[in-house]
Amino acid sequence: MKKGLLSSLIFLVLLSCTSTKDPFTANIGIPEQYDSGARKMMLDSMASAQATPPLSWREFFKDSVLHALIDSAVVSNFDVNIAYQRLVQVQSEVQYASGRLVPELGARIGAGVRRFGEFTMDGVGNFDTQFSPNLTDEQQIPDPLPDFYTGVYSHWEIDLWGKLKDRKKAALDRFLASGQGVHLVLTQLVADVAILYTNLQLLDQELVIIEENIALQENALAVVRMQKQAGKETELGIGLLAAQVLDAKNMLLATKMRILELENALNLLLGRYPQKIERSPFSEDLIPSTAIETGIPSDLLQNRPDLKAAYFELRSKNADVRAAKAAFYPSLNINANLGYQAFRSALLFDTPASVAYNLAGGLTAPLLNRRALKAELLLSKASQTEAYLNYERTVVTAFGEVFETVQKTQLLEEMKDLKAQQVRELERSITISKLLFASGRANYLEIITAQENSLTAKLELLEVQAERTQNQVLLFKSLGGGWF
Repeated sequence: MKKGLLSSLIFLVLLSCTSTKDPFTANIGIPEQYDSGARKMMLDSMASAQATPPLSWREFFKDSVLHALIDSAVVSNFDVNIAYQRLVQVQSEVQYASGRLVPELGARIGAGVRRFGEFTMDGVGNFDTQFSPNLTDEQQIPDPLPDFYTGVYSHWEIDLWGKLKDRKKAALDRFLASGQGVHLVLTQLVADVAILYTNLQLLDQELVIIEENIALQENALAVVRMQKQAGKETELGIGLLAAQVLDAKNMLLATKMRILELENALNLLLGRYPQKIERSPFSEDLIPSTAIETGIPSDLLQNRPDLKAAYFELRSKNADVRAAKAAFYPSLNINANLGYQAFRSALLFDTPASVAYNLAGGLTAPLLNRRALKAELLLSKASQTEAYLNYERTVVTAFGEVFETVQKTQLLEEMKDLKAQQVRELERSITISKLLFASGRANYLEIITAQENSLTAKLELLEVQAERTQNQVLLFKSLGGGWF
């Protein structure tokens, strides 16, 4: 009998096994540095650094008002709360997969009644027992036949090939990927709040610039009106300067409308109804310009939550493939029941007469029509390949984001310096044009041109500052910052 059982087991294993390949790994090549050396914009000392921990947003941003807004967003943001609930959902899958590894134990209480036909084997047999001298009155089988049972039962699938363990690993990796997804949402939220906040600060600066320009234009308009009264200027000059003032006032209203839109967007991120956003005056010291330590590119694998999420997702798909392959192998199941059973309720707990139990074990394996298992294996392999490609794309995207923001950092610094010089020169031109106009050596058109050029240059400087700030926040985020 032992030889027969062993032979049957070997037969089932050989029949169920299929040829497999090693699962994908996460070994994806990544360049050793962000810059070839033509332009070194980050700290040279970081070139050979070990994996650097992600920078906390509390250390990166210097504005206490912004800190309070980010704290509020982390608590009340809708996307963050949804991400947390998805994490709880995935956690339940881990608990379910872990429960499959241990025996199932339950309790059962039941009662029923059966009546067998008179012309059936059970019916004739039960009727015949009424005439047996071996049965007592209590053992006489009633018709119809009641059935009372109370006891415990157990079921256990023994994990011979690691199928259940692989399913648990897959669920755990999906949980870890979802956890990194929450971190990714938080990091994106911090970046979005910071960008909107700094843009609002820059728009406040734009309001100040436009209001100062309106004051200059109205002063110039008053001077031209005085010149007209003296017979030195015409109504045309007054009309052109008045139109310039009206255009500036329209620009002021448009800026206020943009502030309203950004405040509404920021309030939505904070999970609250529209209200005024308190903010500090814009400062160049709010965000560091070139003090961000990029480290080496491999640090991204340890710091960026999207890379970690893609990596854990790939690991879960590898475990799914192993579990799908193990489904072709024989499975060993053990079932047991222990309790009291009787057809008379008064005799249900008569010990040991009413004690009933059973213990059974079975080894099963799929032989024919295994298309469902093959389809599941094919699906898991396709998902595995998709996860690998997604991981590779995420790595390439992450490197590209850091590379682009690093390259733009110095360019934006140079643009800001040049634009600031232009603003200073144009401010001098306004002063000079006024002096020349007062001495009769320049006309009102030159004043208009100087004021328009100065306003345009100042607004362009704010745009460069906004792009520079956004670039620094994106660099901070792309390096895995924003952690708590």
